[in-house]
Amino acid sequence: MGEFVIKLPDVGEGVAEAEIVEWEVAIGDVVQEDSVLAAVMTDKVTVEIPSPVGGRIIWLGAEPGDVMSVGSPIIKLEVDGEGNVAEGSNIKSEKEVPVQTPEPSKFVVEPPKAKIIIEKPVASPARQAPVGPVRAEGEKPIASPAVRKRALEAGVDLRQVSGTGPAGRITHEDLDVYFDGSAVKVRPGGGLVANTSVTDVKIVGLRRKIAEKMSISKSRIPHITIVEEIDMTALEELRGTLNKTKSEDQSKLTLLPFLMRALVKAVGEQPNLNAIFDDEAGVVHQYGGVHIGMAAQTPNGLVVPVIKHAESRDVWGCAAEVNRLATAAKAGTATREELSGSTITITSLGPLGAIATTPVINHPEVAILGVNKMAIRPMWDGTDFVPRKMMNISSSFDHRVIDGWDAAVFVQRVKSLLETPAMIFMEG
Repeated sequence: MGEFVIKLPDVGEGVAEAEIVEWEVAIGDVVQEDSVLAAVMTDKVTVEIPSPVGGRIIWLGAEPGDVMSVGSPIIKLEVDGEGNVAEGSNIKSEKEVPVQTPEPSKFVVEPPKAKIIIEKPVASPARQAPVGPVRAEGEKPIASPAVRKRALEAGVDLRQVSGTGPAGRITHEDLDVYFDGSAVKVRPGGGLVANTSVTDVKIVGLRRKIAEKMSISKSRIPHITIVEEIDMTALEELRGTLNKTKSEDQSKLTLLPFLMRALVKAVGEQPNLNAIFDDEAGVVHQYGGVHIGMAAQTPNGLVVPVIKHAESRDVWGCAAEVNRLATAAKAGTATREELSGSTITITSLGPLGAIATTPVINHPEVAILGVNKMAIRPMWDGTDFVPRKMMNISSSFDHRVIDGWDAAVFVQRVKSLLETPAMIFMEG
């Protein structure tokens, strides 16, 4: 028998390191050639690592969430023959490990949620906390002063706790079992007691990427946010009419395509907002093409599919592309190209949105448009209060390169376009 060491392979595109997201094997498992060993993440794409040989797993070189350099040993197998590691020598892998990269249309945005919840061991059925009194009425529970103090601070009636010590004495371990046995306990009088359980969840995969991205945005970019209310009544009436008269091959219009078209016209007049700021080089790259990032919540976390060249699409074209990308993002089949290259972003919480938000800029962009929920409010028309469909927009800007005046001009231009939606369809 010999040992075979598998190193983290070069996953392509100049990537120097990757994060171990999930192990598909455990020590002691017997695997065949081409069996999937692990899932690793680079950027926002997950790649599966297959085994180049058959053997038994005897060592795993990382935990989920660890970032490993290309070429680092990650797995050892016990194999028939000599393997690829000489006894007493340094680890040297002589066989390339292939990488199972999904087809371009099958890139995984995020693997299934990593199985990394760390919890206290579950007590055996005999040690589970009882649901009712465990001693006769009037029987005094036996416990040390420390246990009694702990129970008092937690609001626990010791008459409800089983004791496993001598003569039924209640120990600290018995309290632990009681706390773990049910999340909420009720005192005989009906009061609630404290839940002292703790669950540790390691931040890995896409969640870690989101955390890193947000940290960079907030640490590097001095944000300025402007909130403005917009009368959406006319636009909503127009949207309803267009949806009633659309052809079968046209996508249903949501608010987003109109926002995109308004954004295209607004940044056409202020190209400094449709830009990427390379703060290390001190250069702002202004783009002619408007590539709108669409912040989308998926079951696996926040991703930003990109509608490329929104300036070349009408509202129907924007709607069709939004539907296509949203479907791909939620299914986990969006490609790397579809998740990168944005020059400005729109974010919305839909009906869950609040009155106002403070959106975080998608670094290294310089502006983001946030959409809040729509509601009917009484508005003064000069002679009376009338019901109008109102919505606030919250827009954030990189104050290093966007002055407050320019930001205000942009917000007012978007407001005028949305309140007079016919202007969205005018050329020039």
